Amino acid sequence: MIKNRARSNLMRDLAIVGFSIILAVIIVRSGAVENFLVATKKFEIIGSFIAGLFFTTVFSAAPATVVLGQIAHANSVFLVAFFGALGAVCGDFIIFRFIKHDISADVDYLVKQNRTLGRLKHVFKLRFFRWFIPMLGALVVASPLPDELGLALMGLSKIKVRVFIPLSFSLNFLGIFVIGLVARSI
Repeated sequence: MIKNRARSNLMRDLAIVGFSIILAVIIVRSGAVENFLVATKKFEIIGSFIAGLFFTTVFSAAPATVVLGQIAHANSVFLVAFFGALGAVCGDFIIFRFIKHDISADVDYLVKQNRTLGRLKHVFKLRFFRWFIPMLGALVVASPLPDELGLALMGLSKIKVRVFIPLSFSLNFLGIFVIGLVARSI
């Protein structure tokens, strides 16, 4: 019974991820994200927030980075980074919650089904990996790279939400602030 439920949850989660990827590709290819971001960039705070929301995912990170740079070029870099980071935290939190609750249960199920992965699980319980994996995830979130991999590492490492939110805000603020400074210098 539990095994069948875990398997059905895995299939459901894979279907959701697959559908999300297909939908994201269609939306990005249509140019809707870029047009939407360009339309909102006139409004510094709202545009920064929305661009920050799109800054978190692989499918919209590039246009969001460009829009954040354009907004920062014409406005306060600090305000753009602040409101962009608030939007990015919202996007990151949605992804983080999905990974932390649904995907981590799927990974646990797959590890229990595979003997080799079960042995590998013991390696990741070492003290070194307990802090290294969330730190590596944080570095990915801070970089201009899309946040999904970093969020997966942080979510699977069982980092607490009360730690995740200020960490995500700080890292995204730093990343967007650097983008704004680079845009200003060009």
